[in-house]
Amino acid sequence: MVSTNVQVARWTALALGITYGFVRKKSLVSSEAKKKEIAEYKHKEALINEAKAAYAASIASKNLDDPNDPNFDLEKLLKHAEKQQ
Repeated sequence: MVSTNVQVARWTALALGITYGFVRKKSLVSSEAKKKEIAEYKHKEALINEAKAAYAASIASKNLDDPNDPNFDLEKLLKHAEKQQ
């Protein structure tokens, strides 16, 4: 038969192990959630930067066609025409 002290030690070890498992799982889940949130933010930031670049390119190409526009650049129009040929 096992003494009372050994049984108390076993039950205490079991309780501590279960508690440690729950705490460890909670910390791992929260750290993964933070990593996922950061990755999602970076992805959105990349999409925004890509959209800004596309918008700037579309604005630049519109300025090539209108000579009445104050931002009209004849050199850009000629270079654009050379590239198309």
